Amino acid sequence: MSTRAESDLPPYDAQRILRAPFAERVQFACRTWASQVDPNPMGVLIAYWVKYIVLFAGGWAFFVSRNAGYPGFGSPGEWAFTTLAFQKAILWALFYELAGFGCSMGPMNARIIPPIGGFLYFLRPGTTKLSLLPEVPLLGGIRRTLFDVGLYAATLSVLMLGLIASEVSGWLLWLPAVLLAIQGISDKTIFLAARSEHYWVALVCLAAAPQDGLWIAACKVVWCAIWFWAAVSKFNHHFPSVIMFMLNNGPLCPAAIKKKLFVSYPDDLRPSRLAVHMSRMGALTEFSIPFVLLAVAGSPILTGITLFVMLGFHSFIAGNNPSGMPIEWNILMVFGGIFLFGAHPEPQAAAIASMPFLCAFLFFWLFAIPTFGNFFPAKMSFLLSMRYYAGNWAYNIWLVRKGSEDKLKRLTKISGTLREQLTRVLPDEQSVDVSIALSVAHRFMHLEGRPLLEALPKAVDDIEQYEWHEGEVLGGAILGWNFGDGHLNDTQLLEAVQEQCQFEDGELRVVMVESQPLLGRFMDWKIADAKRGVIERGRTEINAMRDETPWPTGPYARAFDREPTP
Repeated sequence: MSTRAESDLPPYDAQRILRAPFAERVQFACRTWASQVDPNPMGVLIAYWVKYIVLFAGGWAFFVSRNAGYPGFGSPGEWAFTTLAFQKAILWALFYELAGFGCSMGPMNARIIPPIGGFLYFLRPGTTKLSLLPEVPLLGGIRRTLFDVGLYAATLSVLMLGLIASEVSGWLLWLPAVLLAIQGISDKTIFLAARSEHYWVALVCLAAAPQDGLWIAACKVVWCAIWFWAAVSKFNHHFPSVIMFMLNNGPLCPAAIKKKLFVSYPDDLRPSRLAVHMSRMGALTEFSIPFVLLAVAGSPILTGITLFVMLGFHSFIAGNNPSGMPIEWNILMVFGGIFLFGAHPEPQAAAIASMPFLCAFLFFWLFAIPTFGNFFPAKMSFLLSMRYYAGNWAYNIWLVRKGSEDKLKRLTKISGTLREQLTRVLPDEQSVDVSIALSVAHRFMHLEGRPLLEALPKAVDDIEQYEWHEGEVLGGAILGWNFGDGHLNDTQLLEAVQEQCQFEDGELRVVMVESQPLLGRFMDWKIADAKRGVIERGRTEINAMRDETPWPTGPYARAFDREPTP
């Protein structure tokens, strides 16, 4: 005999979703998401892969054709793994991300109309920026100035000069590296959008070690550090929910397996043992790649086998098209791995010992910062800490009282809120309301969403009176770029928004949840009011939350049902 849960399955009637109390609405959202077999339209997936192959890989191939002695496109073995090809891969990746074509583009990142931020914001004076030193003249402030726009334009221009040059060296490498470093102070968004923890660090290696053998050795250290720290960040209780979410959302995972990713579909939508085992194997595989590549450097056969495993690892991720995943980054990791360890095995990583400056630079960016960021995540971007796709990030939920959303229109920006964008593509307001109501599944289905069960009822008296805005989505619309970095959408952005929009007390509340430190037990959170600042702090023990369902039940559900305070 079927239970009510087994018979009460999606699709749900639109009015039932919209009239349900918050706790039940979250349950509807999670079950709707879990029931999907092909959640992303094939046209969207094809458009993304055209972008990856034609725009990213094809653009790189075009600029490599500008190299001196180019043998012709039909001879990739003679040009694809030359040193100039690698140099231009780094320059193109920087240009591509800075322009806005990378990980923050398209509907899978809630960018619909327009599908891009990037240069549409960074070239426009008056858009909101986040400075590392907001009080410092010229480099500070909360709005982009002509100086900021000029700095960004100069960076793109120099990168393009390097891309079209027949040889890349000297100032074509140093100048963009210096310009990006300055923007790391004046505009944190641009520095992070460039994926500076990877591409900028590699660019400095190219500039500081002009001999091929030295910069190849230095870049080997960069690639190994990325694999190492990315793997370290996955040894947690959060990563299984990432695997569950990614595969259920992916186009290649068989439908029969998708339901086995949950403990018991549809009643218990926590990660199953299968999802846990897959997450452990994935983390272990990634962890082993750098050590094996370094250990077997003298063996072409063992190096080839390891590179084949590396290719399979990144292809598995890319093939599942996870929302927000920078497939271009996976492509570059594969290309770089083959170039550095396969095509150029001779330079050893230890060769950088002959350059004290470069050693100190790499120690700071590849060891000191990630170590600090993993143990003290509140102080560091998850990108700089290399905590990639681990399901353990800082995030924010912006709650805007209904009727107050128009104040956000006082900001200079190109993209609208998620509601404004959906209104332009969906047939009616009810469809928009349902889409927004169901969008909360993305946050609650991950273990990192459990602190919201405790924090949300303390944030507002009646959550039904507020419009839900995922911080990453709203932050992207305000800043022009966002890629999972909750620190871009926290107190500093709230203060910048408040200075320009002037919300009254209670009109805008933000729940800011910090990621779990390495070896730590808790996720800290705080609640801020746009006008009054931080009004409450708390912390959630994550191990205790592993037994809770994604949606509020029991006392957590009752906390949302209490009578609103007059």
